[in-house]
Amino acid sequence: MTSDTTIASHDEPVLVLEPGRADKHYWMDLWRFRELFIILAWRDLSVRYKQTVIGVLWAIIRPFLTMVVFTVVFGGLAGLPSEGDAPYALMVFAGLLPWTLFANSLSEASNSLVDNANLISKVYFPRLVVPSAAMVTALVDFLISLAILAGLMVFYRYAPGPQILLLPAFTLLALLAALGPSLWLTALNVKYRDFRYTIPFIVQFGLYVSPVGFSSQTIPERWRALYGLNPMVGVIEGFRWCILGGEAPLFGTSFIVSLVVVAFFLWFGISQFRKMEKSFADLI
Repeated sequence: MTSDTTIASHDEPVLVLEPGRADKHYWMDLWRFRELFIILAWRDLSVRYKQTVIGVLWAIIRPFLTMVVFTVVFGGLAGLPSEGDAPYALMVFAGLLPWTLFANSLSEASNSLVDNANLISKVYFPRLVVPSAAMVTALVDFLISLAILAGLMVFYRYAPGPQILLLPAFTLLALLAALGPSLWLTALNVKYRDFRYTIPFIVQFGLYVSPVGFSSQTIPERWRALYGLNPMVGVIEGFRWCILGGEAPLFGTSFIVSLVVVAFFLWFGISQFRKMEKSFADLI
């Protein structure tokens, strides 16, 4: 009887309490909780498209209508130039796609911790999983919207060059550009709930100061470094270069500055998120 009890005890899971263990194994735990990442991402996708009238078509209709408005206002009424000989609508959509991915990722991730308050207050796991999983919905919308891009290129008979192979790299760069600020904002949102109302303003303001509805060539050379402080400038310019090639050249100054800003916000966002992470369960 005693030996059976001893054997059974060896089969039971052992809980190890070690000071600083969570911090020491934090990045390893991210990989261990990858199934939770998949579950949360799939749940968000299911909720987004469940019981909807137009479903995934919304991911196509919204950027298409925005492209039409920008083309009419900036290209038609304002008479702003396109990138070389590229059709204005194609130039606009090539800038709108990465911006929409950034904006949707920022919006989804910034509210993710508050939206998962019950899970965070009861179970331990690296909280970084939650905002990262929330960005998957924006990525799926982006992939669906690529259908419009393909349709526009066929309609205008505009064939991309070999640089189109680098499009996934700039897609990843757009996600990283959104991840840093969203981690900082979602951490602040847990402590100060009114921060969720500033996010739509940031997104709306950023749309008009980013080269979405206009070409970066309209920016004077002396202002390019300052202009590059907007992290999405480098992302949008790179995305357009992948699609339009030489018609949309990469401007070295603004591109390099944007990359530095993306890296800074990614480091700052992760560090601030990790600093405030221990208090999430108490504050939320």
